[in-house]
Amino acid sequence: MGDCLFCKIIKKEIPAEIVYENDNVLAFKDINPQAPTHILIIPKIHVPTLNELEESHKEMMGELLLTSSKIAKQEGIADDGYRTGFNCGEAAGQTVWHIHLHLLGGRSFNWPPG
Repeated sequence: MGDCLFCKIIKKEIPAEIVYENDNVLAFKDINPQAPTHILIIPKIHVPTLNELEESHKEMMGELLLTSSKIAKQEGIADDGYRTGFNCGEAAGQTVWHIHLHLLGGRSFNWPPG
């Protein structure tokens, strides 16, 4: 946890382009965007992956999803559509071991992703 990139962003030890923050959640622009709008939404508590979630995290996870909707409206991508997603583990593309929700928009997406 001491070396966690996202924990350092939460503590403002590393700069980020923050688009939303409250007591529980921080959202900032991805430094390697995969769409015109690519924002990472993270809880302010450290949980490495979805595999470490516990019953006590239900409210936190709900807040991440509600925040994605709020930010989509704020960023002007809600009406055209957007994608949200979690990567869990290396094979799924997770590179930072702190749960984060990707919010992507501003272009069309294919299905299935990959």
